[in-house]
Amino acid sequence: MARMLELRREPEVVFWVFVFPLLLAAGLGIAFRNKPGDATSVAIVAGARSQDAVAMLERSSRHASFKIRMLNAADAGAGFRLGKYDLVVEPDGKGGVRYRYDPGRPQSVLAMAQVNDALQAAAGRKDVLVTRELTSSEPGSRYIDFLIPGLLGMNLMNSGMWGIGFALVDMRQRKLLKRFVGTPMRRGDFLLALMSSRLVLMIIEIGLLLTLGVIVFHMRVMGSVLAILLWGCVGAIAFGGVGLLTASRAQKIESVSGLMNLVMMPMWIFSGVFFSYERFPAAIQPLIKALPLTALNDALRASILEGTPILHQWSRLLILGLWGGVSFVLALRWFRWT
Repeated sequence: MARMLELRREPEVVFWVFVFPLLLAAGLGIAFRNKPGDATSVAIVAGARSQDAVAMLERSSRHASFKIRMLNAADAGAGFRLGKYDLVVEPDGKGGVRYRYDPGRPQSVLAMAQVNDALQAAAGRKDVLVTRELTSSEPGSRYIDFLIPGLLGMNLMNSGMWGIGFALVDMRQRKLLKRFVGTPMRRGDFLLALMSSRLVLMIIEIGLLLTLGVIVFHMRVMGSVLAILLWGCVGAIAFGGVGLLTASRAQKIESVSGLMNLVMMPMWIFSGVFFSYERFPAAIQPLIKALPLTALNDALRASILEGTPILHQWSRLLILGLWGGVSFVLALRWFRWT
């Protein structure tokens, strides 16, 4: 009750816990909304056969539109290096062309494939196999559908870590914890009260983000709301335990801020909030899947996008339970009032 009443004195907490995730989801959802494909930016090196290459690309109608610039070799290379162009095409004067692309940039690889296909077709190549193209942007396969469960998990982590760890050290700094030493309240009761206060906020967090996804971005929620709330509870308890452990001995706000950033930074990067963790090498995949945020994000996506029951995700439940339980036991053991 005390933790809930303190929110009235800290309106900035309401913004960071409730409003900021909505703004972040709305901004990213608009940025990555379904829209016609961007024009492929191509730089053609000026030379004897450059105009022929430009004319062949402009006649192409089977591919995404090309945004073509004719430049000298130095300017084309500099623009490509700075990311202004996806591909550099250099006709060799003998009817052939040379491509300069970056294999580490997916757009550059795609540009080379599109330009080469267009030039080959314009030069007379005939396709033997008849193909048809069908576009598909169904709810569940879009970036916003991938993003919102990740934002839910990240917000539960942030609120659990900062909402508990920061508050605990702030109370210790202001000498408020010393007052509890003379009361009948046990350390376990106090720490459980801090963790359980996050469950009330968790329900509001999940409700707001899911409502935004459904109403604004027409996201389909395939699983039950109860299952999603249960995963939210498990995630809030797990990260509440980690937050308690991080702040159990810290004396200053600066110290606990550094510790929490140290704990959360790997999960921000590796746990698949904004992009799939499958991009990382296979050798570190077991370590990534053992992180609590990875387990929570995977569980939320499976429940929201696929309707997977909780019992079918027992391994993720076990990971979150171990992180929360072990962290709370260690926090209870190491916690000091002063």
